Amino acid sequence: MGKRCCYQVGGHRLAICFLDEQNDESLLPSFAPFRIEETTGVALTVTVDDTFLMQRSDDEVGQFDCGGCNHGVYQCADGCFQFEVSDLGGQLCSTMQANADFSQCVVALHASAPHQRSYGLNNAMMMAYAFCFATQQTLLVHASVIRKDGVGYLMIAPSGTGKSTHTRMWFDTLPGCDLMNDDNPVVRILDGRPIVYGSPWSGKTPCYRNVQAPVGAFVRIQQRPENHIERLSSVGAYAMLMPAMSSMKWDRRVYVGVSDTVIGLVSLVGVYELGCLPNADAARVCYDAVAVQHS
Repeated sequence: MGKRCCYQVGGHRLAICFLDEQNDESLLPSFAPFRIEETTGVALTVTVDDTFLMQRSDDEVGQFDCGGCNHGVYQCADGCFQFEVSDLGGQLCSTMQANADFSQCVVALHASAPHQRSYGLNNAMMMAYAFCFATQQTLLVHASVIRKDGVGYLMIAPSGTGKSTHTRMWFDTLPGCDLMNDDNPVVRILDGRPIVYGSPWSGKTPCYRNVQAPVGAFVRIQQRPENHIERLSSVGAYAMLMPAMSSMKWDRRVYVGVSDTVIGLVSLVGVYELGCLPNADAARVCYDAVAVQHS
């Protein structure tokens, strides 16, 4: 009964099981480029079951900020986690329950409007992925990533402060560029090398590409009256990168996994701070600095 769909995101395999005809993969169009036929090696299984009732009796342990929407997080006595996913209007779109290591999750969709059902499932999938693979040197990063000459550069900044504008400047100014993802790429350390991947989550920009590249640098974007870039110290780099990662401070397994991977990244790749104007010269100043290690 139902339908099982398998996907590969950032090199990790996951499955979504739809138990009835009301829900299917059409709720997740951004996942289509990541669809695979192979069903072995699945490390994360999410079951979509609208009849599932979350029996929440524990206090809220925190709020997960997801693009301006805060999702309630609850932990049960047996170690499992429960989530309430609401949209910007406060409408409850979905609930999710995950086992302690997030390898098995069940999601119930509550909204009637198709776009709210898609939103509820998409956000549940994003959290399940980030927390399941946090201990496998895998990060979901709030960043816009531009690829130039086969190398990926991740621009980090709070929403609305210019990271997408800056990657657009790269695309418009520098030859050999393409946008890999505009909001939530996956970064992994594989065999001692940091790799960035496109993902099914890209914020307001529909950029869902099944592509990958070695990481060239991380750059924090700040609006300034002139263009200036400098490389951060290891301590400064760690402090800058941690808030950009999807994590849960309420769960030691997830938080330590994310922290350890960030420490590894800091030792492997340059992390910079760019004060800039929204102009073409900012793209040139940034690229000239961060591309040195790949020349």
